[in-house]
Amino acid sequence: MQRLTGVLIGAVFGMVFVAVNAGAPLAPLAGTVLRVLAGLGAASVGVMWFMAVRRARAGAAPGDAAGGGAGGGAGGGEAGGAMFGRGYVVIVVLEAIALFGGIQVLRLLEWPAQAGVAWTALIVGVHFVALWPVWRAVSILIPGAGLTLLGLAGLVMARTGAVDWVPFVSGVLSGVVLLSGSVLYAHRRFRALAVR
Repeated sequence: MQRLTGVLIGAVFGMVFVAVNAGAPLAPLAGTVLRVLAGLGAASVGVMWFMAVRRARAGAAPGDAAGGGAGGGAGGGEAGGAMFGRGYVVIVVLEAIALFGGIQVLRLLEWPAQAGVAWTALIVGVHFVALWPVWRAVSILIPGAGLTLLGLAGLVMARTGAVDWVPFVSGVLSGVVLLSGSVLYAHRRFRALAVR
């Protein structure tokens, strides 16, 4: 369940990335469609999470309740199966410092406001990469690499004439990466729980 909780968190943040950044220069209809799809994606992960919790409480195998114990096939995270243990907390604290400190530095250097979206995507992506050895899950590298690259692309774009597209590239596309990965992983994990 811990693994699905992490996926639910990713889906919610993916939805927020899309909802906040699906504005101009996108056409209003395109922004609305993207926001609705993001909401549906996050909601689908939420439904799968709630159904998995019910199954786990109804007598699922002990490995399922821990989010991937022995034979669970999902990788257990830190010793004892605690995905949200000390290593996770340290990485999230460092992420918050880098995120908010970096945005302040960008402001002091008079970068365009859109650079903040790119910086956010970059730091969130690096945080996923840093979680790989903590969670021992190679699958975390996919959104990590995706968001890192989209963040770097947005930082480059922020210094060009394409600055208005930074929220789409580093915000909306990052949200799509998070949501797609979350929906696919949650569906696969939910189906695995259903077979047991």
